[in-house]
Amino acid sequence: MPSAHPGTWEITKVLVTGGAGYLGHNLGLALIKLGYTVILFDMHKPDWEVPSRATFIQGDIRDYKSLYEASGGVDCIFHAASFGMSGYQQLQKKQIESINIGGTEVVIDVCIHRSIPRLIYTSSVNVVFGGNYIEEGDEETTTYYPLEKQLDFYSKTKTIADQMILAANESPLKGGGKLLTCVLRPPGIYGPDEKRLLPRLVANAEKRLLCFKFWNERTKMNWIHLYNLVEAHVLAAEALTASKGYIAFEKLGFPDPWITIPSSLVYASAFILEYLHLILRPFVSLDPLLTRHEVMKIAVVHTFRIDKARKELGYNPKKFSFADSVDFFIKNRPSPSQQKLHFPKMVLIFYYKEGEKLHFCR
Repeated sequence: MPSAHPGTWEITKVLVTGGAGYLGHNLGLALIKLGYTVILFDMHKPDWEVPSRATFIQGDIRDYKSLYEASGGVDCIFHAASFGMSGYQQLQKKQIESINIGGTEVVIDVCIHRSIPRLIYTSSVNVVFGGNYIEEGDEETTTYYPLEKQLDFYSKTKTIADQMILAANESPLKGGGKLLTCVLRPPGIYGPDEKRLLPRLVANAEKRLLCFKFWNERTKMNWIHLYNLVEAHVLAAEALTASKGYIAFEKLGFPDPWITIPSSLVYASAFILEYLHLILRPFVSLDPLLTRHEVMKIAVVHTFRIDKARKELGYNPKKFSFADSVDFFIKNRPSPSQQKLHFPKMVLIFYYKEGEKLHFCR
């Protein structure tokens, strides 16, 4: 967990949007351990127990009044709330836009009118990746992927929100001073008790839907462990105050993929499944196995350098094993089918660039 030292930044009270989510909750835990007063703000109740030294407030970031009232005395907002990252949620355009863009606009307005001087935004590498080949990219060599070419609405709205946060940097605050902002652009997140990627993979494996493979074995992408991402957020807040791969198929007692399918065919199938989901949604729930953007993330190289985060934040990621997350899942999975999970070893069939990567801009 974060090694930043309490007292080195002039912050006593923070608010975390998306505080009931995987990242937001664990970020809150880390900040509490560092001695800060923490407000976890989310429209959903958390799956985990709220720490005794934290306050959970159920509210919607699209509701200015709700967020404004929750932000009294706050010195820094960590804006981690978002919607539509994967699966069928990627197809819910109205919800994605209202939360990712509308919610971000409200967060910025609250910072200005509450005179909250620091805002850290959890963005995504999707803002620069849309199926384009990127090898060892960095903040200087990669630019925003064109909005009109983005394959999914989540990436498009995250790009707009990313731009909004950076444009708000040095905005005058109502009570004097200026708002300092930065964005962190993490790739996929893994870690203990992760409830999105691994459960989805296992559910599809149980249905025998992962009997095929379609990636190029030379394809690389970055992943980041939860604890490293939490550390980066803490360091980003500290920096603002001071001054300014891999994807893995888990062999959880299921057979390995044995059919190889061209990526172009999988992409076309994803397009059809997305279309069917939208057409049939009023009548039946048909969740796509993969979306087009997920296919591109698996099939196309996109790796990044972290020199800027190392230099400006002091970011020094620790090494973790994806196998640890698998073991945690196996031991804690509340399902009758857990009896099938006899082999906690895993077969890695993608590659990842050594080191935890984080795109950082401010």
